[in-house]
Amino acid sequence: MINLKHYIINLILFFFITSIIFSQNNDTKGDLFLLGKNDLKETLRSGLLPEAYLKFKQMQNDAKKEGIEIEIVSGYRSYEKQKNIWNNKYNKNFERRIFGIKNINRIIQYSTLPGTSRHHWGTDIDIIDKRFIPKGDLLIERNYAENGIYSQLYHWMKKNSRKYGFYLVYDDSPQRKGFKFEPWHYSYKPLSVIFLRRFIDRNLLFKITQDSSLLGTRFIDNSFLKIYLKENLLDINKHLK
Repeated sequence: MINLKHYIINLILFFFITSIIFSQNNDTKGDLFLLGKNDLKETLRSGLLPEAYLKFKQMQNDAKKEGIEIEIVSGYRSYEKQKNIWNNKYNKNFERRIFGIKNINRIIQYSTLPGTSRHHWGTDIDIIDKRFIPKGDLLIERNYAENGIYSQLYHWMKKNSRKYGFYLVYDDSPQRKGFKFEPWHYSYKPLSVIFLRRFIDRNLLFKITQDSSLLGTRFIDNSFLKIYLKENLLDINKHLK
């Protein structure tokens, strides 16, 4: 005999999940979304698309049972927010007398060109263990190292995150080029691999420097972008390609 209460609960859950995934699919169509130029505020939950958010909550709840309190400190970023990050770093480097392509290369050790950030997609997150708030920067490698305040978080994620679909993007593989090791940056693979392929197939990289308010564009030519594509956008955790 069917348990009516459980049947109704499951039916409600089915329509809830179906509705958010349908909304998600509508908001993730087209080039503007891939470039961070769609308004996803009505779709996102804690900076993630609904499907990724549901899996994150499962991961967060399971980690908490083992004493780890995962907190997202950066999820979705719009094109404009990424451009502000880029321009601020460019100006600071300029003040330190780091000019031209050296300025650009300094920025892309850790920060992406606006329009190319994985954070535009609602699939990627930077995380900490909210039990510990250090003085100074949160997202630095030593905090996640063996004796760092987030070492427990790092080891838990290394052991468990893939079960929920989350993978470290810029891992510590010695063969990897491009962005430096980021032990805080995870990506929801079931969606992000699709979005990365769409970004590449639509050749969007070579359109991003058309923004005259983006600092340093005169030093970014097609030759630079081809290397940036190969080493920064594609030289990532092999499981995310």
